[in-house]
Amino acid sequence: MAIDDSEACPCGSGIRYGGCCGRLHDGFTADTAEALMRSRYSAYVCGREDYLRETWHPRTRPERLDLDAKPATKWLGLSIREHRQTGEDAAIVEFVARYKVGGGTAVRLHEVSRFLREGGRWFYVDGEMR
Repeated sequence: MAIDDSEACPCGSGIRYGGCCGRLHDGFTADTAEALMRSRYSAYVCGREDYLRETWHPRTRPERLDLDAKPATKWLGLSIREHRQTGEDAAIVEFVARYKVGGGTAVRLHEVSRFLREGGRWFYVDGEMR
């Protein structure tokens, strides 16, 4: 799903996509693990498998994602519960993302995600479901 730069960012920041996650999708580096988490959520909304793979730590990155699976996933919203530095180059982000598949009922994905910064860039490592 393409999003116009002037539309509200899907991550729920209240900022327009072009000044928020769109910048990161276009190659800017996330300043924080939370910013990366928000941009990754928006990448799921936009179907940006390339961006998701680029921002996934090489140690845990899957070979491929199946974002075009049918029935389609519709992302409904993101809520950040906590963002905390756990070291100079490590952080966690706790979030709840809501989605539904096809015409099904809404599902809540509650995760505490781990992030590492290497070479000045944040990467998603893995997460623990809550």
